[in-house]
Order: sequence, then structure tokens, then C-alpha cells
Amino acid sequence: MLSLSGDRIRQTFLTFYADKGHRILPSASLVPEDPTVLLTIAGMLPFKPIFLGQRPAPSPRATTSQKCIRTNDIENVGRTQRHHTFFEMLGNFSFGDYFKKEAITWAWELSTVVFQLPADRLVISVFRDDDEAFALWRDHIGVPEHRIIAMGEADNFWASGPTGPCGPCSEIYYDFHPELGDAVLDLEDDRRFIEFYNLVFMQYNRDAEGHLTPLAAQNIDTGLGLERMAQILQAKPNNYETDLIFPIIETAATLAGLDYGSADAKTKISLKVIGDHVRAVVHLIADGVMASNLGRGYVLRRLIRRVVRHGRLLGLDRPFTVAVAEAAIALMAETYPNLRERDAAIKSELEREEVRFLETLERGEKLLGDLIQQAQASGSSQLGGVDAFTLYDTFGFPLELTQEIAEEVGLTVDVAGFEAEMEQQKERGRAAHETIDLTVQGSLDQLAEQVQPTVFVGYGDSESSASLVALLVAGKPVTSAQAGDAVQVVLDQTPFYGESGGQVGDRGWLHTDSGLISVEDVQKESGLFVHFGRVESGTVTAQQPVTARLDRPNRRRIQAHHSATHLLQAALKAIVDDSIAQAGSLVDGDRLRFDFHCPRAISPQELTQVEDRINGWIAEAHGATVAVMPIAEAKARGAVAMFGEKYGAEVRVVDFPGVSMELCGGTHVANTAEIGVFKIVAETGIAAGIRRIEAVAGPGVLDYLKVRETVVKDLGDRFKAKPEEIPDRVTAIQEELKTAQKQLALLKEELAIAKSDSLVAQAETIGPFQLLVAHLEGVDAKSLQTAGERLQHKLGDGGAVILGSVPEPGKVSLVAAFGSGVVAQGLQAGKFIGAIARICGGGGGGRPNLAQAGGRDEAQLPEALATAQSQLQEQLQE
Repeated sequence: MLSLSGDRIRQTFLTFYADKGHRILPSASLVPEDPTVLLTIAGMLPFKPIFLGQRPAPSPRATTSQKCIRTNDIENVGRTQRHHTFFEMLGNFSFGDYFKKEAITWAWELSTVVFQLPADRLVISVFRDDDEAFALWRDHIGVPEHRIIAMGEADNFWASGPTGPCGPCSEIYYDFHPELGDAVLDLEDDRRFIEFYNLVFMQYNRDAEGHLTPLAAQNIDTGLGLERMAQILQAKPNNYETDLIFPIIETAATLAGLDYGSADAKTKISLKVIGDHVRAVVHLIADGVMASNLGRGYVLRRLIRRVVRHGRLLGLDRPFTVAVAEAAIALMAETYPNLRERDAAIKSELEREEVRFLETLERGEKLLGDLIQQAQASGSSQLGGVDAFTLYDTFGFPLELTQEIAEEVGLTVDVAGFEAEMEQQKERGRAAHETIDLTVQGSLDQLAEQVQPTVFVGYGDSESSASLVALLVAGKPVTSAQAGDAVQVVLDQTPFYGESGGQVGDRGWLHTDSGLISVEDVQKESGLFVHFGRVESGTVTAQQPVTARLDRPNRRRIQAHHSATHLLQAALKAIVDDSIAQAGSLVDGDRLRFDFHCPRAISPQELTQVEDRINGWIAEAHGATVAVMPIAEAKARGAVAMFGEKYGAEVRVVDFPGVSMELCGGTHVANTAEIGVFKIVAETGIAAGIRRIEAVAGPGVLDYLKVRETVVKDLGDRFKAKPEEIPDRVTAIQEELKTAQKQLALLKEELAIAKSDSLVAQAETIGPFQLLVAHLEGVDAKSLQTAGERLQHKLGDGGAVILGSVPEPGKVSLVAAFGSGVVAQGLQAGKFIGAIARICGGGGGGRPNLAQAGGRDEAQLPEALATAQSQLQEQLQE
């Protein structure tokens, strides 16, 4: 058996299949083209459109080393021998070329001849009904029959979904303990066996009724786990200690002053988590993913925060992720050069996220520690869902992190309660938010298997003849639709641009001999352009001829904004920082929005310079040149590509010579003069290290100015002032308001004190202590605290004061003020009032002698105060 490095294993695999006539293709991005998948989770995913017949194969045979990310088993990372979030899948693929015999023969040759794995250490699994594969392994390869295990559909049958291409699998397992004999070969025993090579024989199509029919072109999809093969060939006890990951682990251990070899099991788990997650993090950022609370950004943020959390467990309380990332980049940059190209962006994003998380981690950990103590003190085995959501919403703790920390002390988390709070927040966010119904996805996936992709003719034509190849109502295919029906329409060709690259879909009309459809939006789904609209008159039927006509004025406005976006990026690079890179955009007929990576705000002077530069380019009337060329040539010419965007072998380059050159599939003006004028509306920060500029161009500027003129005129009429006098009038009113607010706050405080002074006589004497629990109506939180402190001082060192108030509907304020004698008794105001506040659906805390809390359920305030009274009576009597 050979002993090879991870890099040699990868190269040996690719060379072996290249010698078998396979074309070596580069790894695709971790951000997939497939809209149904968040991240690239398998080596075959980039080839899914080919397997579905939606795209031609680049070669009859292909081989790749594909980077992948999966987080469904994230809790097992570091705890088992071979679970990872980031891994590399070595694959060989046949697109209607060779099939089972060749795939099996070559997999066995690679394993036993090239990698020199002992044949008597290999066990084969096949699908129980795949007699052909069973016979090939037994008769052609010579594997003993008792070492070929037939397994069920759950283990050995692959499918792309409920319908579509599918087929049986055959897997090769390595036996770490052959001395146990062949009497019982339990492939589920992962201490003895490891599956390292999976061969998928894509030979059937499954219809909606579950019937299987043979595919005309049968395909091969295989996957060999690089990390698993490294464990085998390098004779390591787990994947983490191979040369693919261990140098990262050693770096983290050195930073923490630890020796991996002598570390305990818990420490090794943390080091393995760091080693695994950092590999995933650097590749995600390199592929254009930025940390956020949604989608891929949430995956990235969650991984970074788990790295920081496990670093804290190792004693790393200062930023360290950049140093560990440097080790990961050095380890993988030769294979993945984009890691070096994006080195600065990777480190910048890690640094920002780590610092941001450390700022909240300490406070969050303290609160979580208090919550855990309270749960343990009360005998509860569970943390509340509201508390978990507060940690998530206020301190940035992912639910999984709270669960992980709670699990360390034997507690669970009320996930249902957390999800209920999350849903309430989502409902608030959905207010006034409309989306287009895209439930047609399932039908479109099936339709895409039956029709050719839509041909886009809209770069040159604003009107074209077409055939209505599919008509859907509520996502279901129909033969006809009547006036008033909301429809989704697929044409064989269209001048309508389908939303992509930040540019919205076109609007317009579809005319037939029997009816008219107004098109409100166009989306690209599974290679098809889907026209969303409504039948305005008559009847439309599938397969009839159509005249597709754009709303030309709207298209022109969109083009102006899209071209202005290109000029904006060029101006920002020239004036602010050449390293600025696009992080997202939105282009429609009314405005443009441009998100970009930049660690600081843009100054007003810089914004003015950017705006002036763009308007200068517009006035200079630069003509546009659009060309399609190989991507290597485009990059050599200096064309700007957006990180995270997918590009094929050939790309479309939009060039305003001397100004801007970008890879772009959108529609643009023929000359910058067509933009007319450009105006920046706003510049804001939307996430750590990401800024946003909103702007208008062309006719949109006139609309913008009309609104502003109306507002200024209205303010002038109200203030009886000229436009130039309005700022001074507003400043004067603000000063008057501040003075009035200060006076009001003082009056509220005096009222609270007056109310509280009358309560001293109601204090209950319990031995040397004076207990006072009361409800002060309509007092705000600050005044309530003042009243609580004043009452405690009046009652002396033995005073224990709890006050509650409802300052406004839906808001509860609570305060606890304890004298030194009460604190000496073992009572702490922060912990006590935090537990009481949960009765009102809230939380809080503070110092041992003075603390505040809040809640949302005002109806529960009487119960909360009664509970506080009884608990204090009991504890002060002890």
C-alpha cells in the first residue's frame, strides 16, 4: 500500500482518469448555480444540468476534484473520525459514454493497482436488485461472493429528487481490522469499515407515479473522498490527523500553547473543529460569501463563531482566526489559487467577524451563564426559548451555539419556544413585503426535461415572434387560460430579460390572435425564462404563436441604471480604494443599489467626487463595446468579475473604453450619454465591512427631484420660511424639544419619587430586613430605578425593594435594589430580578445591589410582583 500526501492522492486520481480519456475540469464554486441548493454539497452538483439534459456536456468523460460543504452533521465534526463541513470529492463522470463495466474495472484498478490497497481488505456493496453489478464484481473483477454485500434502497440507490434521473450505487469499503475475519461483515460498523469510493449508475428515469424507465443515455457519477483515502494511505486514526488538515490543527495548538499529542479528548475535539471549520471558512469567503444572518452568510457566520467559541475553550481569548487561516491558505493555495487572490478579503472578513463576535461574546456568555445557574438552581433541565432568542437576537448567539454550551452542563434548550419567537420576528419583517409566487419550481424542473432552454434575443430586439411552449396557472400546467387569470408563460425565445446579475426582469406584453397577457416580471428557472403576468383579455392557449413586446421606456430606464452601476464601481475604485469589490446589486427602472466591500464609510467629499466623476463620464459620451470571448482572455484584458458569480468558458464583456470593463450578462446603454445624469441618494453600512450606495439615473433623477421639491415646498409653507432658512428653523425646534424632554424627564422623576416616598410605611419587617414590593403606575425605567435606589436608602442596609411599572402598552419595567445586608444574605439583585422578569416574557440583570429588567406581557406583572414578594419573604426568613 502506497503512502501518499493528500496533494499526491488528488493528482494521482486526476491523472489516472485523464489517461482513461477524461477531461480534467476545475472545481466549481461553493456557491452553486442550482437555486434549490444553498451550497455545493456533492461532486456531481455542477453537472446536474447535464444529467437533466438541460446543458450539453463539455466532454463525454470528465474528472474533477470538487470542493464541497455540508453542515447537516455539524455536531459530529471533531467527535467522529471522518465527519467534516469542508471536504474534497474526487470524481469521474461519463455523460452517455461508458457504463458499469468500465466504472467498476477502473475503480478497482485505481484502488488495488495504483493506490496498492490489498484486495483482501476491500468489501463491496451493491443495490439488492442490481444483478449486473453483482456479477461484474464477482465474475469480472474476482471479488469473493461473501465480500459483496447487497443493500437496500436507502443505502444503495441514488436519485436527484422524487422524479428524474436515478439509479443503483455500488460502494467500496476499506477494512481496518481484517483480523476479525469474514464471518460477519457489518458495513455499518464505522470503527472497522470506511466507505471511500461510491459509484452511481444513472440508468433510469422515475416519473410522478414512481415508474422507472431506462434512460436513452446512461451516465456514471462517482465520488472518492480525498480525506478518507488520505486516512487510509497515511495510516492515520482519523481524517483530521492527515496532512490535509493537521497542519492547521498544529497552528491552533501552538497559538494556544498546547501539544495535540498529549491533549485530552475534549481539547482535541476543539482543535479538530477549528481545523475543519477554518478550511470551510476560507473557501466560502474566497468564493464571495460574506457573513450575515441569512442563507450562505449565516452558514459562514455560524462556522466562524464556532471557531471562535472553541478557541475560547482552548484559552484563546484574543483574535486568532487570521493566523489559523494563513496556515489553511498556505496549505491549499497551490491547488486553489483563488485563496491567494482573495487573501486580503479572507483575512479582513475573518478579522471583522471575530472582533464583532468577541465584543458580544463576553456579555452573552455572562448572561447565558446566569441563565444556566438559574435553571440549575430551580431544578430545571431546560433553558427557555425566549432566553435563547434573546441571546440570538441581542448577542448574536446562534441557537446551535447556545445548545452546545448548554449541553456541556447537561441542559437542553426549548427549541419550540425559540422558533416561536423567531417566527414572530419574521412576521414583523414580512409586513408590507410582497414576493412573486415561485411555487412553479417543481413543474418547471419537470418541464425543463421535456423542452429546450429559452433562447434570449433581447440584446438586439425589443419585439419578437415566439411560440408559447408552456402555460401554467398557480404553478400547474394548463392548456388554456381566461381573462383575469394569473399565469406563468414559457416561450421558445424571448426579448424579455430574466432577472439575474442584480437586474430585474422586463415588463411588457404577449399578444396572441385570441388574447393579451400583460407581463409583470420574468424569472430564470432551470434554463427557462418564466414570464409572470395576467391575461388581460380573451383566451390564450399553449403552443400558439405569440408576439412578445417589451415595455421599451422601462427597459431604457433599467439599462441606464445598469450602466450607471458599472460606472459607479469604476469611480469608487478610482477615488476611494482600488480593492473595492461588488458584494451585490439591484438594478430596476426606478433606481440602482450597489453593495460593496469596504471597511469604512465613504466621506461626503468622496461621494461628491464619485458623483462628479460619473457625470463627467456621462458628458464625455463613451460608446459601449460588447463582445463574447474566452474567460481567460477577458481576465487578461482586465475585465472585472463579481466574486461568487458563475461564469462559463465564454463570457460576455461590457466595455466602456477607458472607463469600465466588466463581465456582465445584463442589458446596457450604447453610449454613456444615454444615461443622462447620475445622483447618489444614500450611502450606508449594511453589515460589517459592507457598504451600500443607492442612486438614480436618467429620468429617475427627475422623479427624485420632484419628490424633494414637493417636500421642501411643504416644509417652507409650514415654517413660513424660504428653502435656505429651513435647516435653521429645524435646528431651533430640535433645541426646544430637547429642553422640553429634559424638563419632562425631571418631572417624571420627581413624580416617581413622590409616589415612592409614600410607600415607605408599607415596608414589611422580616427580622433585620425591610421588604417592599410595589407597582408604580406609568413610571419609565429610569425614574423607576431612581425610585428604587431612594427607597432602599430610606430602608437602610436591610432594605430589599422590588418595583414594577408599565410605562407604555406592551412594555414592563422592573427594578431590584438590595442593601448590603440583603446581599450578605446571599441574594443578588441581578439574578433575582432576571428570573422574575421571565414571568412577564422578558429578562434582565445587573449588579448584586441594583438591577433592572424588562418584559412584554403586562398582564403578568401582578403575578411577577407576587412571586417576588413570596420568594423574598422565604429567603429573608432563612
